[in-house]
Amino acid sequence: MSLDFLAVPSVYALISFLSYTSQILFLYLEPYPLERKQLIRFNVLLVCLLISYTRSVFVDPGAVPQKKNGQEIEKEEGLEKKPGQPRKWCRKCDAAKAPRSHHCKACKRCVPKMDHHCPWTQNCVSHTTFPHFIRFLFYAVISMIYLSKFLWIRAAHLWANRDLPSYLGPNIFEMAHLFLLCVANFFTLFVLSILLIRNIWCLAVNTTTIEGWEIERHRTLVRRARHFGGFLEGPDGVQMRIQKQEFPYDIGIWKNFKQGMGTGNILSWFNPLARTPSISSGLAFEVNGFESPSLSWPPPDPDRLTRKMPKGMEGPEEAFTYRDAGLNPSEALAAFRKRQDADVVRRRKPFVQRVEAKLARKATSENLDGDLDDEEEEEEDIFGGVNGSKAEGNESGEEGWRNSEGERLKDFGVDEDVEFYDEQEDDLPLSQLLARKKKERVAAPQ
Repeated sequence: MSLDFLAVPSVYALISFLSYTSQILFLYLEPYPLERKQLIRFNVLLVCLLISYTRSVFVDPGAVPQKKNGQEIEKEEGLEKKPGQPRKWCRKCDAAKAPRSHHCKACKRCVPKMDHHCPWTQNCVSHTTFPHFIRFLFYAVISMIYLSKFLWIRAAHLWANRDLPSYLGPNIFEMAHLFLLCVANFFTLFVLSILLIRNIWCLAVNTTTIEGWEIERHRTLVRRARHFGGFLEGPDGVQMRIQKQEFPYDIGIWKNFKQGMGTGNILSWFNPLARTPSISSGLAFEVNGFESPSLSWPPPDPDRLTRKMPKGMEGPEEAFTYRDAGLNPSEALAAFRKRQDADVVRRRKPFVQRVEAKLARKATSENLDGDLDDEEEEEEDIFGGVNGSKAEGNESGEEGWRNSEGERLKDFGVDEDVEFYDEQEDDLPLSQLLARKKKERVAAPQ
């Protein structure tokens, strides 16, 4: 049984413990209770914190619109495809993906400008919820800094009077309460401060957490390609040229802040009751123009492509072999569907295993003349991240690639099977295109 449903109540309990039980404790600790102005300021910060957290939990993270009455609504929602502009297709939603959207495994839909699925809000941090989430972090950090001041004054007073008889000071329960408050406040403030700084940086450069992973992945591919003359091997031995591609959505600090917070009004950035950005504003984004509009983000990745040649068709002698001759019709149909499901994405060996095999062949051909040592030194940089060893099971394949912090796409709540092997809309298999046409004809009004 999952304990995820306890995450949000636990956060509310931690806020209550740090904020309200501390105010009660301060009534009994020297040198003095909180002054009226201190109480007002502290509780105003707490109200802002609670409102921001509640909105980050309950505000809808949004969804990419699909169809309405059998007709495309992409034009009215800003999703209309421009000539020469690539667009990706989500196999689970059976719909076009908006730029910067990702399929969330928990929300079971494509979320506009998805940053990550937060386990502590049980909600996606997305285009609509990001302003509330960063306000929650801001007010949490400011409130705990203010609380740290109160705790420090009382802890310092106790230390200064440590030689006095114990009956003149707080009892054991008050001491334990003060100690727990100090420890919980310190560690929570440390973690949330790092998270706040990281999110402000992402806001300034207009990247999401997932896009940061994609940027590091692209840099790794560029390093790999440089080692192999600018090319990497794609499915069925196709050589794909890999070139450095600039991140397209960084349009300047001021515009980045306006876009991320949903407004250019600085006062609204700190208003916990500020309006939630509309979903339609998260379906298309301004780009910096450094790259051609025909290029998509994330950049081309040979390991995200599927093989074009069906399994079992590599040789002419196998092309027309009837494998189900001994099965009855129902068993043959079940076997066909099993092969069909297994063939949705035709994965290949991990890059590391392919390179190791190539280096081994090269070492054999060169009779181990010592040149391999230099390549071994470069191996970690070529592979990138922390995935430079043989992987098995769930960790195998390039969908198991990890960045320098050891994170995979699934660690951000993304459905890896859908996201890593999403497809260009123009390259959809014929069967999917025919199924879409049939669905549109059925759904079309008579």
